[in-house]
Amino acid sequence: MSDNTEKLRKLVFRGLIASRLPRLLEPLLGGEGAILAAHRVTGSKGTRNGFNSHLVIHPVFLDELIAEMKAHGFVFVSMDEAIDRIGSGFSKERFAALTLDDAFRDNLIEALPVLEKHETPFTVYVAPGLTDGHVEPWWEIVEAAIEHSSDGRVRLATPRGSVVFDCTTDAAQSASFAEICRILSEEIAEEEQTDVVCDLARSAGIECEQFRNLYLMNWGEIATIAAHPLCSIGAHTVNHYNLKRLTEDKAFWEIAEAVNILNERLGTRPCHLAYPYGFEKAVGAREARLAHDAGFKSAVTMKHGIIHKGHARHLHSLPRISVNGRYQKLEYLSTMLSGVTTPMANRGRMVVTV
Repeated sequence: MSDNTEKLRKLVFRGLIASRLPRLLEPLLGGEGAILAAHRVTGSKGTRNGFNSHLVIHPVFLDELIAEMKAHGFVFVSMDEAIDRIGSGFSKERFAALTLDDAFRDNLIEALPVLEKHETPFTVYVAPGLTDGHVEPWWEIVEAAIEHSSDGRVRLATPRGSVVFDCTTDAAQSASFAEICRILSEEIAEEEQTDVVCDLARSAGIECEQFRNLYLMNWGEIATIAAHPLCSIGAHTVNHYNLKRLTEDKAFWEIAEAVNILNERLGTRPCHLAYPYGFEKAVGAREARLAHDAGFKSAVTMKHGIIHKGHARHLHSLPRISVNGRYQKLEYLSTMLSGVTTPMANRGRMVVTV
């Protein structure tokens, strides 16, 4: 996201908040509830540039957000109960389901005490390939490589040959991060990303493994959080690939095999799925059909939206409200949860699907 885009969005938020339209329109636009999407929850100091800061929220903000939502009438439920509620009409209370993607270690260490305090159910979506090290959290590695490059340069192997990126100034680092992420997402095959990004990391004098060991839960820690009565484990595919970039057979294997691996490792078969990345270029109607065919009860995207009764016909393409580290103000989340931003972000649509 560019700085200008973020500034414009915050300006829109401030205008909406000042107008009081969100509160006035909430009875019409607020729907049945919301599925919240978060990733890292930590109070530790982030990187200097904060390229991935949208994926990090502070435990204090999570605490405040849950308390505020409860005070506003939301009831927090598991994904199982959320699916049962959609379109049923049996409750006038708006529900909230909290989801955490990628199984970061801070979910266990820093988020869990907050969730226990509020007795808040939550779902952790696990990608076994990330846990096992078959793939890496490349977005974190790219940021670290750019920030810690010893000679102010990093090298990326591309289909056009090796490309050297300037990292000598903040502006150069920002431009390099954006372009490297674009190349990895659009030009490098999903199955080749890990090798390419680990070569990039070595060009900056760092090793990929340290990030998995530092940031992600191991299987023992995942088993610990999975055993907690508030926790449900969902699938995040096997290798966290962009499914739209795969053939249909490979995409189905990524979706279905994650169930088998998690069942073998944890002794339970997950029935809820989160699509990796979850935006329009990563999930569409084909992926929703594959998730249905694999037997999942639900599948969530990262498309912005509130849950409405019409989603009962689209349980494998459910939108979420991102709890974004760059928008850690209760007023911003309250505005999103009112439903007023859903049609603004989706060309007028209220029932957001793929």
